[in-house]
Amino acid sequence: MATIGVTRGLGDHDLKVHDSNIYIKPFLSSAPEVRIYDLSKYEHGADDVLILATDGLWDVLSNEEVAEAITQFLPNCDPDDPHRYTLAAQDLVMRARGVLKDRGWRISNDRLGSGDDISVYVIPLIHGNKLS
Repeated sequence: MATIGVTRGLGDHDLKVHDSNIYIKPFLSSAPEVRIYDLSKYEHGADDVLILATDGLWDVLSNEEVAEAITQFLPNCDPDDPHRYTLAAQDLVMRARGVLKDRGWRISNDRLGSGDDISVYVIPLIHGNKLS
């Protein structure tokens, strides 16, 4: 359903589920959810990050599972490695996708892996220290 991206952006009120009379609008919103976090209020370390990801990640991993994965991954990377946040994002993508088994893509506890597009950004907050 490639039109969903346009629907989110423009708020297409007439879009229906393929081969049905069910309108998609009640399920999608073109109004973003916005939260403000004042970076200058806190001192951040190299392992303090913001995870920005599509529903391909969030549909299969909870906030707690993502936080645990990042908490385990980042301390094992050199803080001076310019690729550490990219590697952390790739780790989350692989956790959400899972591994291919006889019954399809599976993640931990044999749950289904994501069948959706997965985009993940691991954004370091340490640069916010310069705002103070």
